[in-house]
Amino acid sequence: MKLTVLGYYGGFPYQNIGTSGYLIQSGDFNLLLDCGSGVLMSLENQLDPLQLNAVVLSHYHADHIADVGVLQYYWQLHVKRYKTSVLPIYGHTLDSINFDKLDWPDSTKKMVFEEGKTSKIGPFELSFTKTVHPVPAFAIRIREIETDKTIVYTADSRYFSGLTDFSKHADLLIADTNFFSAKTGPIWHMTSTEVGTLANDANVKELMISHLPQADNLNELKQETEAAAGKNVKVILPAVGEKIEIS
Repeated sequence: MKLTVLGYYGGFPYQNIGTSGYLIQSGDFNLLLDCGSGVLMSLENQLDPLQLNAVVLSHYHADHIADVGVLQYYWQLHVKRYKTSVLPIYGHTLDSINFDKLDWPDSTKKMVFEEGKTSKIGPFELSFTKTVHPVPAFAIRIREIETDKTIVYTADSRYFSGLTDFSKHADLLIADTNFFSAKTGPIWHMTSTEVGTLANDANVKELMISHLPQADNLNELKQETEAAAGKNVKVILPAVGEKIEIS
């Protein structure tokens, strides 16, 4: 299983880097996890978007779905197909207006995921848990069935204890790290310290901080996370195009 970073900022693109989007591959199966602003162009540097087999959306905030519409146009305006004639896009039904938009004639079709149920998508088994966010959002656990290797994606969330059990023993945890440790007051995303503690408590192997702030001192954010995570967790500051082999 391989993960490629397509975008990692929260809120809006910054300095030619897009918002949330990750390509997860196993064999010749290509799964797109979130599709934020700038993700389609990053994806085109990796493969023809028509080679996607499925898309999974954690929630419907714009920085996670901004490029879904243009991805649908891409499929609509190209007649070439590989193995997938109509691209399935998985989302939740707690926002029916945005869920219904995942249907696009002869291009994409909406597919449902639900908390507490697993979805088999190609070589992967996905499970979901609702996070703490102003709109319905879901953390996603992706297990490669053949190898039992696991990626956990927190999506957008305030810290809550349920994330620890959901992330247990993940080979790679991708965590919403939107704030430095000094952040105070009501927040809907996690701080560096909270994310490091989560990774440590969940005993994950590697932690990628993501949904990052548009700041020039992201190495400091990484260092704060490392201090809380401890020496047993490798902390990764993402870069667009970076590939991580989960083996």
